[in-house]
Formats: sequence, C-alpha cells, structure tokens
Amino acid sequence: MNIEQLEYVKEVFETNSMSLAAQNLHVSQSAISQAISLLEKEIGIPLFKRSRSGTVPTEDGITIIRKVLEILMKVDEIKDEVQAITSVYKGELIIATIPSLSMTFLPKALARFKKDYPQIKVMVIELESRIVIDRIVHDKAHLGLISLNQYTSDGLPEPIAFHSFQYKGELQVIVPKDSVLALNKELMLKDLANHAFIMSASSFWDGVTEDIKQVCGGINVIFTTTNPEVIKRSVAEGLGISLMSSLMLRDDPYVESGRIVAVPLAGYRLDASGTFGGIYSKKGSQQRLARKFLDYIEV
Repeated sequence: MNIEQLEYVKEVFETNSMSLAAQNLHVSQSAISQAISLLEKEIGIPLFKRSRSGTVPTEDGITIIRKVLEILMKVDEIKDEVQAITSVYKGELIIATIPSLSMTFLPKALARFKKDYPQIKVMVIELESRIVIDRIVHDKAHLGLISLNQYTSDGLPEPIAFHSFQYKGELQVIVPKDSVLALNKELMLKDLANHAFIMSASSFWDGVTEDIKQVCGGINVIFTTTNPEVIKRSVAEGLGISLMSSLMLRDDPYVESGRIVAVPLAGYRLDASGTFGGIYSKKGSQQRLARKFLDYIEV
C-alpha cells in the first residue's frame, strides 16, 4: 500500500470514473486500474464496482475509502507543516473578498499571517461573491472570501473547496444619530417606508431591496455602492438610511462614536448573515498557501 494508490482511490471516488480520474491525475487509465486492483488484492476487499452511475464504491469499500480520505487529509497536514517549518511558501497570494469581510476580520488575519510569512506578497481585491467565485475558478485569485446565500449560485463549481467560518449574524438598520428611527430597540420592514436608502450594490442586497418594495409599496434608493465606508459616511451625513449585517458593523468607529445608530431588523425571513467562508481551487496554483491563510482567520 502506498500514497499513490490512495490518491488514485480518492480521485476515482470523487469523479465516479476511472477515465476522468486518469485525466485529472495525468496518468493512464490502465495505471489507475492496475494500482487499485493491486490494493484491493492486498487488503482483500473490492473497493469499487461499475454501475449505471459510473465507478462507485462497494458497500465494504465505502468504509475503507473513508479511512483513505482521512489518511490523505493527514498527509496534506504533514506537508503543510513541513512547508511551514522549512519556509518554502513562496510567491504571491491573491485574495478576492466581498467588502464586508475585508473590513472586519481580514486585517487582523493579514497582520498575523505577514508576521509568520513576511516573504509572501499579499494582494487583496474587493469584488461581489459571484465574481470572486469566477476568479477562483480561473485561477485569477488564490483565495476567495464570500457569503453564500440564496442570491449567490445554487452551488460551487468543481473543483472549488469551501471552508465555512460558522458565523451567524443579523440584519441591522443603520440610521443617523438624530433620526426618529434611532429611538427604537428594533425595527420591522414596514417601519422603513418613506425613508431614503443608500444600498450596497450586490445580488444579496438586490433581493433585500425587492423585499422592502413588496412590504412598503416601493423604495427610494438615492444611490448604490460597493464601498461600505461610503454607505456609513452618507448615513452619518443624514442622506438616508441603510442595512448592514452585524458582521460589517463589528467594532465599527461610526457606531462606537455615535455618528450612526444600528437597530436590529426584526421579523425578516432571511438569515441575514448567510454562510461566510473561504473558497479555493483544489487544483489552484497556490492552493496550499490559500489553505494555510485560512488557519489565521478568526471570526
């Protein structure tokens, strides 16, 4: 039994195909077939069988394959530790992130990461979640920080891996300090009628805007922007109100100074926070470095 055989088993399991596994690993199909056959002979258990769905695990094979995946995960961890010890991480790490995440925990993660890996050049670009995913797919960015929700795609394309930050928050209405809305402990969508809005320009907030229209009979959006700082400054200047997740307002200087007031939005049918996480391509040029950076993120 060797690591190469286990990697072949993993690829066949993930693709349900000997031929696709061979293409992905850049080896011949016969080489994979022979290696797995030798492994099955060694352990005395058939791992795969052919079906209409392709090459699928046998009942006994499923148990063994789970162990194989665990072993390969540990092997990857060992490789990462070796790289950290020998400082062989090199080059540039391009991080594509939605603005809300770049303004919150990303700066602290960057500071910790750069302390340990000063030789790595890090570039951060702010984009919408859909565009971040596209950049990762085409290896134009190495790590993506996004929010998955019903306004994002229904699923992530292969071979993208998702690492959840397990964060849950709430929608909050941000209003000027002298607004009558600031006197409320919580607000409903109907309470926002007849107020001017500055909205974030993204597919998620487009969905929120539609919900406000349905409840209030319309919405007066003065302008939209992808920059959260512009939104908060505009609200502080009394141009209108807006909505943000509690994550975007964590340790926020506008809120702490009292220039704007954040009021929870109650009775809203969506989980406002979505599921925040990091994505990277399992076949990307800097996938190991991207995974290492994820270790430095604390939500």
